[in-house]
Amino acid sequence: MSDVSDLHLPPVDPAAWNCPAPLRDQSRIVMGHGGGGALSAELVRDVFAPAFGGDALAQLGDAAALSLGGVRLAFSTDSFVVRPLFFPGGSIGDLAVNGTVNDLAMSGARAAYLSCGFILEEGVGLDTVARVADALGAAARAAGVEVATGDTKVVEAGHGDGVYINTAGIGLIPAGVDLRPQRVVPGDVVIVSGPIGVHGVAIMSVREGLEFGVGIESDCAALGGLVDTMLAVTPDLHVLRDPTRGGLGAALNEIAAASGTGVVVTERAIPVPPAVANACAVLGLDPMYVANEGKLVAFVPRQHADAVLDAMRAHPLGAGAGIIGETVADHPGMVVARTGLGGTRVVDLPIGEQLPRIC
Repeated sequence: MSDVSDLHLPPVDPAAWNCPAPLRDQSRIVMGHGGGGALSAELVRDVFAPAFGGDALAQLGDAAALSLGGVRLAFSTDSFVVRPLFFPGGSIGDLAVNGTVNDLAMSGARAAYLSCGFILEEGVGLDTVARVADALGAAARAAGVEVATGDTKVVEAGHGDGVYINTAGIGLIPAGVDLRPQRVVPGDVVIVSGPIGVHGVAIMSVREGLEFGVGIESDCAALGGLVDTMLAVTPDLHVLRDPTRGGLGAALNEIAAASGTGVVVTERAIPVPPAVANACAVLGLDPMYVANEGKLVAFVPRQHADAVLDAMRAHPLGAGAGIIGETVADHPGMVVARTGLGGTRVVDLPIGEQLPRIC
């Protein structure tokens, strides 16, 4: 970190602290259950999956790949509860579109239609709702997707946080595309599309009134075009994932566990912007677990890796792409990082979320 004097921190109130990684023996829902880490996985595995059942749900991917009427569809849904509603680089409206579009893109599908459900708190300003709706509409047009249906509900004052949004989306999966972690094999190359941790730090900077000496904006973006560029090189990509809640660390662990392979990454190869690194050092966060909203991680067969990387770097949303590691037969289901000192460390699946309510 260059100069601590550049940081303008608000007064610290220890009484307001809460633990972002609660104990796992819980009889009630805690914030960590929504963080995309181990608690989230246990909630899905132990509560939702047994209740719902079904082969489609068992995929547990960013989107479900379905066959209907002779075509392959991707179907996904997501809810957005970010605070604040507007932040550097985007808003809850942008997230509501890009988050679902990106979940579909991780299955290789180009989003076609979205549904949109607004849950509004009594008393929120109509001008605020209009700003969110305008941002959502603009993001949909930029992503080439149509909002085809929707719903609105209002809850009593004090029972919401202004605006919550749910979006669901559908898209077609091209022939020959089969993206799922079970296709990952030892020897695959791990590529990340650009600098990590930007979205989570941007949210924290405005939520807590922090200044880090340099502006940090969210990386919120629709990744469908970047995925199309990658698939144009070869449809034989093994798996894609957008590392949102739980960050890159959670995404790598989920893929390692589902594929039964080990993952080895090189810490120095992981692109962390200096501003994000400085902010994380001050806040006691690990950039590996900070959320992203415009990045993807790809597991690519080694013979295609260089061509895919070149194509990514030629796209505006992949200009900072780089190879960060590989899959191995050793330590199946585990992610390890080679440190700058020549050692290794285990990159665990986080328990909860370092920064709650970031998407």
